[in-house]
Amino acid sequence: MADEEYEEELGEEGGPARPPRLRLSRRGVAVLAALGALVAGALGWTVFFSSALDVRGVAVQGLDSGRLTQQDVERALGGTARGPLARVDLDEARAEVAKVPRVARAEVWRGWPHTLRVKVTERRPVAAIQHEGGGFVQVDADGVEFATEPQPPAGVPVVALDLSGPAQDALSVIDRPALVRAAITVAAGLPPEVAQQAGSLTVHSYDDIRLKLASGATVRWGSAQDTGRKAKVLTALLGRKASNYDVSAPDAPAVSG
Repeated sequence: MADEEYEEELGEEGGPARPPRLRLSRRGVAVLAALGALVAGALGWTVFFSSALDVRGVAVQGLDSGRLTQQDVERALGGTARGPLARVDLDEARAEVAKVPRVARAEVWRGWPHTLRVKVTERRPVAAIQHEGGGFVQVDADGVEFATEPQPPAGVPVVALDLSGPAQDALSVIDRPALVRAAITVAAGLPPEVAQQAGSLTVHSYDDIRLKLASGATVRWGSAQDTGRKAKVLTALLGRKASNYDVSAPDAPAVSG
């Protein structure tokens, strides 16, 4: 009798008996599916339509200059930073922030549960241009004019056009905007230690651009071509005290005075 009970507890080929399987009726499956759909719907409504996960703040990174403020970014976002965080159009928000003149690039992402996060890269002036109506227009390395202030920013040259006769006669070929762009190219290529000494950058013609240093010395740059090489040569030459530096031909620089 004992042997018979033992065999009944064994499975096939003498192995342990398998536990009974839980089988749901069709009605049970339908109930679970309905409950799952109800939970998913509730979560979706909470995330996308209720005020439970609304945007309650904007966090901005990259405000380094002190000129661009949190309020500037929030104003640019406007209505895009309202309502459920999940429904914020990140591309639209990024585009709105990028319209701010001082912003070179913007990134926008969600910071759950209630924060819209923004990272900006500010434009950095490499030169200033005196405005006819007063003030100085700041220009970045891409030639974008993004701000006007009463004084030029420290550490960048002020670009001016003082065209020679031949340069004026050639304006139909190389116009004033092209000459300004050439000067901006030179300004953008100046090493920081040179830019800090720069006073003015005067364009006499396309191939006669001159840099005036704070010390009073003049650098004859020539054209904007080979600006990178010219900058390296000038950095080395500034170790010699002089009143005139000529890097217009970087392979044959000259120092005088």
